[in-house]
Amino acid sequence: MPKITILPHEHLCPDGVRFDVEPGANLCRALLKHGVEIEHACELSCACTTCHVIVRKGLNTLAPSEENEDDMLDKAWGLTAQSRLSCQVAVGAADLEIEIPRYTINHAREEH
Repeated sequence: MPKITILPHEHLCPDGVRFDVEPGANLCRALLKHGVEIEHACELSCACTTCHVIVRKGLNTLAPSEENEDDMLDKAWGLTAQSRLSCQVAVGAADLEIEIPRYTINHAREEH
């Protein structure tokens, strides 16, 4: 079972977090299930960039992003070559190390 390591984030998980997840699990849902309250303003429909993450390790083990995700990512704060929308990532069989950017495009955090 792959391990997901979330690097420390000032607001969402100051000490970082690590958990196991089933292969094929949606990354955004897994984060939420394990107490990482990542924003997801569009309710996982790939219509915003609030669930933007940077895959620091394991990116090459994920299915490539699709055009719709790439188009949305162009609007993300702090975009990198390792950026993905967590709502569009199905976890593979390998471990992942994830960084959550400090900011999103939202002016105010939405509570879900």
